[in-house]
Amino acid sequence: MVLTGAEIVVRCLQEEKVEYLFGYPGGSVLFIYDELFKQDKVRHVLVRHEQAAVHAADGYARTTGKVGVALVTSGPGATNAVTGIATAYMDSIPLVIISGQVPTAAIGLDAFQEVDTVGITRPCVKHNFLVRDARDIAATLKKAFLIASTGRPGPVLVDIPKDVTAQRCEFAYPETVNLRSYNPVTRGHSGQIRKAVQLLLEARRPMIYSGGGVVLSNAAEKLTKLARLLNFPCTNTLMGLGGFPASDRQFVGMLGMHGSYEANMGMHYCDVLLAVGARFDDRVIGNTEHFTQEPRKIIHIDIDPSSISKRVRVDVPIVGDVGDVLDDMIAYLEAGSERPDAECLAAWWRQVDEWRSRDSLGYKNSNEIIKPQFVVQKLWEITGGDAFITTDVGQHQMWSAQYYKFDKPRRWVTSGGLGTMGFGLPAAMGVQLAHPGSPVACITGEGSIQMCIQELSTCKQYRLPIKIISLNNRYLGMVRQWQEIFHGNRYSESYMDSLPDFAKLAEAYGHVGLQITKPGDVEGALREAFKRKDDLVFLDFRIDQTENVYPMIQGGKGLNEMILSSEDL
Repeated sequence: MVLTGAEIVVRCLQEEKVEYLFGYPGGSVLFIYDELFKQDKVRHVLVRHEQAAVHAADGYARTTGKVGVALVTSGPGATNAVTGIATAYMDSIPLVIISGQVPTAAIGLDAFQEVDTVGITRPCVKHNFLVRDARDIAATLKKAFLIASTGRPGPVLVDIPKDVTAQRCEFAYPETVNLRSYNPVTRGHSGQIRKAVQLLLEARRPMIYSGGGVVLSNAAEKLTKLARLLNFPCTNTLMGLGGFPASDRQFVGMLGMHGSYEANMGMHYCDVLLAVGARFDDRVIGNTEHFTQEPRKIIHIDIDPSSISKRVRVDVPIVGDVGDVLDDMIAYLEAGSERPDAECLAAWWRQVDEWRSRDSLGYKNSNEIIKPQFVVQKLWEITGGDAFITTDVGQHQMWSAQYYKFDKPRRWVTSGGLGTMGFGLPAAMGVQLAHPGSPVACITGEGSIQMCIQELSTCKQYRLPIKIISLNNRYLGMVRQWQEIFHGNRYSESYMDSLPDFAKLAEAYGHVGLQITKPGDVEGALREAFKRKDDLVFLDFRIDQTENVYPMIQGGKGLNEMILSSEDL
């Protein structure tokens, strides 16, 4: 079968059973777009900015476990996509990004809309390719999907010059590809697993610390089973929310900079720590010097060997797929009769419950002004905790993580590692397309939403009934909070003046817009929004401008040095 390079690209996507391709056309990819026009198996979604294309593919990938796919043109198209690529890279999300490139003869000659896409993206992709011959397209795309979805997932970029998409050659999509230098380990070392289980059985003050790897490896049920077998406290990172049910008594909340008091104190003072699919991020454990002062044994399970002992030295490293390793640990436990010392464990739970009694997420509600925590709590109640929640980045992101209780994995979609404003709305588009009958809410702020607000047009075109929950305090809230606490109330360029009327702006795009200013109207507005199952509804909540996110750990401090309220300052 003789096809053009563009036809081969489309056929490869069909072979990989790609449902949605998020993209924006341009000169160097027009042959590919022409072939997309001639078929109906791969549905193209026209975004309004290339950054949004990658974020939408990202949201699709996070909630389905499949590889998200984006298509952008050369030059500014590729550079616009870099923010989305870096976002996915930091959070280990499987994506394949196809970028157009100037003709091969023009590469390196400063041609119109030329950039070194491979060079620019090298630091923020799992791998990338420049295809110089149409005969290499099929094998390269097969490799790209394999690399993106196996081992520690991540984005893979395939750069294809325009003339290569016009070349003709025989096409056969390979069933398998061999990558000599790429053989990710999935099974953990049995000796290390036995050692880890024995250490857990001997623990007097144990803690399970789980991250995004639990979600990515579809291991939430296995983690829950292990935690219940052992009766250990469990905490999730920001990326791991939903990996263990938030409603379970053993869940002590999210840990880290804005985590709960009981989670952080438990992490700090435990004697055996089981880290599962997490990477000891600086926003999670605070100052490493403070963290390592307390004696503890650490077991670390991760599929990426470079993540183990990267920031904190561990005692029992286990390289392997989280799900496979948890299966083996559960099997060892069930095969034997030994269990952790019940008396020691009961004493540890009494200590954890004492920390929990501090109610570190408590806040003073108001009948006069809308509190952001109240909005998120009402959203959780109205959706039954069963919605897909995307967020942008800032105070609203932290309030969402603290007050929306996730009992299921892949319901929480947020930019953790890179912290990308503008992520929430396009990510919600990908989520809604992947789950057309499910409620999808984008929790955002008036600063973040303006980063990719043009995607309201995309939502109208594809009839995506997303509910946008804007916690509007007229400030870049997290910046303002830090300026208040650490910079003497000097609010340098953090106040948002001349904001649009978001309700009217939503209406201008053809959606429903609501502005809510009174606490008594919050629940009614949310219920009305979710009754409108076919409409995008933009809810602009005018919230308390002075509200800060607590608890909080100041940069450079330890997990046991938390600021629980403004009274601690």
